[in-house]
Amino acid sequence: MDSKIIIASGPVIVEDNKVLLDLQGDDNFWKFCGGKTKEGEALKETAQRRAKEELGIKIEILDEKPFLIHTTKETTDGLVDVILVHYLAKRRGEITPGADIRECKWIPLSDLEKENLAPNILPTLKYFEFIAS
Repeated sequence: MDSKIIIASGPVIVEDNKVLLDLQGDDNFWKFCGGKTKEGEALKETAQRRAKEELGIKIEILDEKPFLIHTTKETTDGLVDVILVHYLAKRRGEITPGADIRECKWIPLSDLEKENLAPNILPTLKYFEFIAS
């Protein structure tokens, strides 16, 4: 099998010591909004598009230097490499979840250990210095 790589991008939005996370797809863990890049789309454009599609908001990128993290995903075709690109961002507008979002909520940074989180959440929040190492 040829090696497969997925590149996904999305914003990290923190307000009042709470992080905005959502539940979507067939996963049962909280994650940042975001998704796969489209052909010819820049990483920042993907983050902006996904914020609009998933949460109905516009975003302002606050840091041009994103946090990148690599993981693998088991699929029916075998392992796939996944590169996740996270931009620190500020939301513009009120949240209106899209049809694919089962739930979204603001989770206090102090309560993250109580939640079922995607594996990239804590390393990303540490990178942007919202939580201690």
